[in-house]
Amino acid sequence: MQIRIFFFSIIFFFNNLLAGDLSDYNHIYKNLRCLVCQGQSISDSNSEFAQTIKLVVNDLVKEGKSENEIYAFMADKYGDWIVYKPQFNKQNFMLWLLPYVILVGGALIIIYLIRRKRGKI
Repeated sequence: MQIRIFFFSIIFFFNNLLAGDLSDYNHIYKNLRCLVCQGQSISDSNSEFAQTIKLVVNDLVKEGKSENEIYAFMADKYGDWIVYKPQFNKQNFMLWLLPYVILVGGALIIIYLIRRKRGKI
């Protein structure tokens, strides 16, 4: 009986270790965009490109690369568009800041119009 419990616990332990590794890969897969199937992550895509990128990610993880290093490698090779959340840098700072500038500008215009209208009444 104790041998069965021992083997069961070993199988359960190794199964959890394997599942943890796969979830790390899936997190990276979900944050990389398939360039063939636009709008899908490589996790959701079955294209040859997605399969190749999955193999590259697996190799990079086995080499000991961190998640950010993998994203940087992919962005250097395929452009920032492959990463769902591009990094903030000098090439795309307007992409990140423009919505806030428009929001603040719109609020200032509305405040100006309200104050101007109240002054005439």
